[in-house]
Amino acid sequence: MTSRVVETPHGPARAELHCAPGGRAALLLGHGAGGLITAPDLVAAARAAVDVGVHVALVEQPYRVAGRRAPAPAVQLDAAWLAVVEDLSAGWFDDLPLVFGGRSSGARVACRTSAEGQAVAVLCLAFPVHPPGRPEKTRLPELDAVEVATLVVQGENDPFGRPAAAHHRELALLRGDHNLKADLEGVHRAVGEWLDRVLRPMG
Repeated sequence: MTSRVVETPHGPARAELHCAPGGRAALLLGHGAGGLITAPDLVAAARAAVDVGVHVALVEQPYRVAGRRAPAPAVQLDAAWLAVVEDLSAGWFDDLPLVFGGRSSGARVACRTSAEGQAVAVLCLAFPVHPPGRPEKTRLPELDAVEVATLVVQGENDPFGRPAAAHHRELALLRGDHNLKADLEGVHRAVGEWLDRVLRPMG
């Protein structure tokens, strides 16, 4: 494991790099709004990726590196994320297909930046479809706008809602709620199988 600090337009971000033998692709994973890259589902997804030969970068946004819990505005999150993508693409993951991903808020960032960052696929852990009890405040347009293969891993009892499967979008429904802790083996299995399958044509 290697840790790398990346300068972004909104302060330094940090990437924790886990390299896989062979390295057929790279998966960049972002944390939730008030969370850390040590969230159990992110760790399970990272292990699954390495197990199928995919490098992983767990990306810590500048506001978390600075010790703040309240998330930055979406435009700042996206700009910082893309700065990390550019840095890692040039220095670590040169010429490798990139998969964007994250949990909750990090999944939203991955969706919003997938086209500009030229991601070949998107992994969403616990995508927050709407705030709890506020289905009218939907974030589904961010998910629907993704044009590449997408996997959403969602808890059956997630108070943030549940997206449906759609064209090029798969849904892995697991027991549990928004933190996905109830079935970490299910997270590992779903992520590993999906990555192996969607990356096979690119190998």
